[in-house]
Amino acid sequence: VMGALFSLPVFLGVQIPVFLYFSSPISIDTLHLYSLLLPQQNSLKQKLNLSLMKIDSKVTSRFARNVITSRAVNRGNVHKEVFFDVELPKTAFITNFSMTIDGVTYPGNIKEKEAAKQEYEKAVSKGQTAGLVKASGRKTEKFTVSVNIAAASKVTFELTYEELLKRQFGKYEMFIKVKPKQLVKDFEIDVSIFEPQGITELEAEGTFITNDLQNVIKKTFSDKKGHISFKPTLDQQRTCANCSQSLLDGDFTVKYDVKRTTPDNLQIVNGYFVHFFAPTNLPQLPKNIIFVIDISGSMSGREIEQTREALLKILDDIRDDDFLNFILFGSDVHTWKEKLIRATPENLDEARKFPNFSVYLAVTNLYGGIMKGIEMLNAAHEENVVPKRSASIIIMLTDGQPNVGISDTQDIRAHVKKATEGKYPLYNLGFGYGVDYGFLEKMALENKGLARRIYPDSDSALQLQGFYDEVSNPMLMDVELHYPENEIAGLTKNSFKHFYDGSEIVVAGRFVDINQNSLTANDALSFTTQQDAEQTAKAFQEQEYIFGDYIERLWAYLTIEQLLEKRTAATGEEKENLTAEVLDLSLKYKFVTPLTSMVVTKRLEIHGNRWINLTDFPVVQFGTRHKGIRKGAPNRSPTGQTAYLLSNIDGDPHFIISVPQKEDAICFNINEKPGDVLSLINDPVTGITVNGELIGDKRANSDTKTQNTYFGKLGIANKHLNLKVTVTSEKITIQNGNEKTAFTWLDSVTLQQEGLTLIINREKNLVLSMGGGASFVIVLHQVWKKHPLQQDFLGLYTLKSHKLSEQTHGLLGQFFHPIDFTILEIHPGSDPKKPDATMIIKNKELTVTRGWQKDYRKDPKHGVDIPCWFVHNNGAGLIDGVHTDYIVSSLF
Repeated sequence: VMGALFSLPVFLGVQIPVFLYFSSPISIDTLHLYSLLLPQQNSLKQKLNLSLMKIDSKVTSRFARNVITSRAVNRGNVHKEVFFDVELPKTAFITNFSMTIDGVTYPGNIKEKEAAKQEYEKAVSKGQTAGLVKASGRKTEKFTVSVNIAAASKVTFELTYEELLKRQFGKYEMFIKVKPKQLVKDFEIDVSIFEPQGITELEAEGTFITNDLQNVIKKTFSDKKGHISFKPTLDQQRTCANCSQSLLDGDFTVKYDVKRTTPDNLQIVNGYFVHFFAPTNLPQLPKNIIFVIDISGSMSGREIEQTREALLKILDDIRDDDFLNFILFGSDVHTWKEKLIRATPENLDEARKFPNFSVYLAVTNLYGGIMKGIEMLNAAHEENVVPKRSASIIIMLTDGQPNVGISDTQDIRAHVKKATEGKYPLYNLGFGYGVDYGFLEKMALENKGLARRIYPDSDSALQLQGFYDEVSNPMLMDVELHYPENEIAGLTKNSFKHFYDGSEIVVAGRFVDINQNSLTANDALSFTTQQDAEQTAKAFQEQEYIFGDYIERLWAYLTIEQLLEKRTAATGEEKENLTAEVLDLSLKYKFVTPLTSMVVTKRLEIHGNRWINLTDFPVVQFGTRHKGIRKGAPNRSPTGQTAYLLSNIDGDPHFIISVPQKEDAICFNINEKPGDVLSLINDPVTGITVNGELIGDKRANSDTKTQNTYFGKLGIANKHLNLKVTVTSEKITIQNGNEKTAFTWLDSVTLQQEGLTLIINREKNLVLSMGGGASFVIVLHQVWKKHPLQQDFLGLYTLKSHKLSEQTHGLLGQFFHPIDFTILEIHPGSDPKKPDATMIIKNKELTVTRGWQKDYRKDPKHGVDIPCWFVHNNGAGLIDGVHTDYIVSSLF
């Protein structure tokens, strides 16, 4: 169960706190990508219209990044409440959530769960309203947020989650639950798939799809690319010509598979690799399967009948070279046969008559049943009853808790683990909600299996049979993939008890030397695979399908998922170490996991000059990231709007670095000569770089004998897109390959092309984003043309810096990572208005001065004063290295 707290926006002109807190448990219950789009309205009379609903999914080599967007408009004359409901797969990690209310965006921040919980409880204690994120389905977690929006206002929700698609029955499957509950002006499902191995088949279908809607599904695929689009018009959504009810209510499924000329596919990007292993056309292994069935009193009636129905269907699928047996447990343990027997037609006929389960017993001797199954398998192997090359499996079904014989669950786990010795996978199926599912899951994971909950419903028999189908065709045993030990660190699980037909094994790792670009791997079939980064890069030329750090994130996803599995059964120091490791990776890669939570906050002014600050997460306005709020009187721009801190470069040139958790900022200047080019942002993963060329005053100041410098030219590039943008105080030039386009600051432009969005606000600023990554605002400072000293210059403000990778560096880029400091010994400085202090940062002691710098975003002429701690001597001790290390040869 996950928790969320949320309260909201504007009542009678008073801003109300927004607080959202949610975290996600991880389960291996589902093998699908699954999402539900379900914004809804309180009633149709409220004039609350859903104008947009979209799920945009990009899949690169099985790893999916999904963005769910929903927009509601209040066309009434009073404030209304709108809900945003999403069902996410239990195997997915939420990575971002934001709300945009009347142009103001409130983003989310991943925090350690206890820290977020304290914020949650603090908000609850103040009587703020709450929404919930809770488990709601067999395969999903339900995330619900409600928000009040003012009359004639709109709210946009955006939620991002990531998941590795698992392969089952020979296909990868994306399952989308569609239920808008009303007609939607702009409804769209858009799925883009990029598989460097090539795509062999692609299909899409929906349970609600009529003959008329069938043609609305657009499907294309060729070679490596696949695309599915479903975008019905308003009329196509109607249940009838004049109806206001929507047809869109059900499941939308996309399935595909890839080409396999060899059993392996190996990919390398930016110091990380992923290895996919899925051999085909192998002979099936004979299997030895024991069903251990709970027949205690609680299973009587419908549950036992559904179990019997499922077992009868399973018997139809068992081959004649398989071996099987049934063990029933209540207060006592009963077996069909004393040992495993071959599944001959005669024996299968007899087996169909056995599981009638006509006797129900009051208690549950689970220990006796499971141990009997293990002993029977051990004896069958020792006595050579079963083939040497065969796969042994135990499947146990129970709906209760052990309460006779050995009933302590820790003792049972210890006995079972000792008895199996890792030789047989144990699959535990928990029927209903009275079962101790945590115990079943731990015991299964300790014995190379997994647990699955069977939901009490009309299709329980199908659930049981579906699980059996997943594990009924073992093709390989004791699969291990090998890599050079001295080259690889952080290897995910590379040893597997069984490989099942139609599935896939995935292993990822990182290189010890991040610059290494080749790897040799050996698989379970003695097949050697070689790959280098250049081969991967050639396969990945279609950049619009790829998010650049996907292999690193896939590695992090797999690592966290597998560490969480280990943590489930761990105790003591081992569990503490696993917890620390999962928490570190979750925070680094911004995944919501059982150990982290996401917080969304709106800071507010309640009256006069007093701030209430509920948490440290930034507020974002018109796409600009603001990273903090100072205590005391708020700064005001000439328009009367509140000004927040953000990280930027402006003026002479002044660097302002916000530190949200301190509600404060650090600033420093860089003093170099005109003509020098400085590296400001450099992200090797996304390919984005920003460099700035300095210009100086027209002449040295006669009083100070110094010449101030500013940024007169900025170069922003994305090497992956072969895109360069040059900005001066006179013009803006875009170079896309060999094509050039130029604008002046007298233009008002909104330009959208592949990988680029550019908005020029005449003689004020421009907003630029590249390839779905970070965005930038460049402010134009124009001075009087006859000014004796100054000339026009530029300021740079970074937006959505969280979309840049952890490897980002540069004079500004290095501060996109978390930074902390402590201020000690505040004392008078040389200027009585600016006290000095000692700053402890990066294990160094620096002398700093309290001062102000200007934020020119909204008022390029006057700016707004931002208080900060000034670090002297070109940021010495604060920046990595020395400032001259950041001088580069040219703008690109």
